[in-house]
Amino acid sequence: MKTFSLKPADVEKKWIVIDASGLVVGRLASIVAMRLRGKHKPNYTPHVDCGDNVIVINAEKVVFTGRKREQKNYYHHTGYPGGIKERSAKFILEGRFPERIVEKAVERMLPRGPLFRQIMGNLRVYKGAAHPHEAQQPVALDVAALNRKNVSI
Repeated sequence: MKTFSLKPADVEKKWIVIDASGLVVGRLASIVAMRLRGKHKPNYTPHVDCGDNVIVINAEKVVFTGRKREQKNYYHHTGYPGGIKERSAKFILEGRFPERIVEKAVERMLPRGPLFRQIMGNLRVYKGAAHPHEAQQPVALDVAALNRKNVSI
């Protein structure tokens, strides 16, 4: 049997919308990363962008388990000596761009390279329930029903 290799012209991309309210961040991010990569499809090819377009809504309503909301820190460096900065997850979620929590979680679950940047272009995260992609007729994916641990009580 020959190995099947998908060509970019043969890729069928779907649009998926996920409501993130009440979902655990890490579990949501791993499901989104798998969908973006295309690993849920039988014709997955590692060097081709064969994943779906994913829309995540209500990103400000994601939850952390345990005390991660207060204790988890995100670090970045300004580029200057001694310029390491930190922000707590609570600070980011209550700030202007709470969708960055989900974006960074998904981003850090994907392998780097040119294909990574192309795959990240297929992810759209919105903090509210409204999104401008109704014309694409996205199909809703119920992540909460996949596993009881996906939802924090």
